[in-house]
Amino acid sequence: MIRILLVEDQEVVREGIKVLLEIKPDFQVVGEAGNGKEAIEQVEALRAQGAMPDVILMDIRMPVMDGVTATRLICQKFSGTKILVFTTFDDAKYVAEALQIGAKGYLLKDTPLEELAEVIRLIDRGYTQFSPGVLERMMASAPTNESTHTTNPPQPDQLPPGFSALSPREKQVLRLIANGENSHEIARLLCLSEGTVRNHISHILTRLNVRDRIQAAIIAAPFLSWLETD
Repeated sequence: MIRILLVEDQEVVREGIKVLLEIKPDFQVVGEAGNGKEAIEQVEALRAQGAMPDVILMDIRMPVMDGVTATRLICQKFSGTKILVFTTFDDAKYVAEALQIGAKGYLLKDTPLEELAEVIRLIDRGYTQFSPGVLERMMASAPTNESTHTTNPPQPDQLPPGFSALSPREKQVLRLIANGENSHEIARLLCLSEGTVRNHISHILTRLNVRDRIQAAIIAAPFLSWLETD
């Protein structure tokens, strides 16, 4: 049974999602919250009851405390709980920020029920999932090669956590990951063995505190100009 906490500020929407999810025999909605502050309180209360949610469906824009702040605080305090951002907003900035602070997926509210249910199951099993097109829009928001010579590189305090610790070679590998290259292609372009590339990727994921290459690519996409510097 997958225990789910719903975080959505519109009560009608929240109730509708709850009804749809509870049709599934392997889902149990164990709590509801109307904002991020209530979500944190719910997680704390559920933990005390021994019913920690396995997956939290988290809206982004809410009163009192938004979903991004709540996601950050919950991931810091309750590392075992997986958060699926479930919202109407597909802005690339929201996607990158949500993933950087620990969300495991980003899904839009127009997602059909059966797809939502399957994504919840995959998130529970540790996979990262996105609505169709979200990754493409994220990559499209990255600076182009033409802009790298006219845009000032970000200052160290503007970089995502872990970027400053990357070695020059790791920066090269991450830039190629963000460009969509696979391990074989990266090895060929950098004249390395695939085993060496895999080791670099493992180090990159650890430094950035992300689960997989997709998350790393999304976080890196807006910083390609910086990744091209020595």
